Amino acid sequence: MDTAEPLSLVLFSGTDDKLQAAAVLAVGAAAMERPVNVFLQYWALDAFRADRIRKDHGAVPEAGVEGAAAMRIASEKGQHWADLFTQAKEIGEVGIHACALSMDMFEITKTDLDPIVDDVEGVAAFMAEATGAIVFI
Repeated sequence: MDTAEPLSLVLFSGTDDKLQAAAVLAVGAAAMERPVNVFLQYWALDAFRADRIRKDHGAVPEAGVEGAAAMRIASEKGQHWADLFTQAKEIGEVGIHACALSMDMFEITKTDLDPIVDDVEGVAAFMAEATGAIVFI
């Protein structure tokens, strides 16, 4: 495998456990000098709103009480997924893109989003950048 092959992540879920998993993948790929493209759709996009990014977004039901508690503890220790995405951007070529269709659905603009989000683009633009495998989370 070419280590420079981009990692393309499509984030749909806005739960903390899934966002944490995506952030860990982004940091790992960036550390390996792989470009990372993150496309935020629906509930993942909602979690990146400036006024909501640090709030508790819960965990998927299968995580159970213990899983949700582990996510809160990780967040309190400074390992919040937003911090990991910021770290990934600091060490590598990482772009975080908001889905234009989801923006319209939620009736939000770029100014409603946390500055960690680089821009707004459509599916076609994301797919044009995405080469290789695309991971859906």
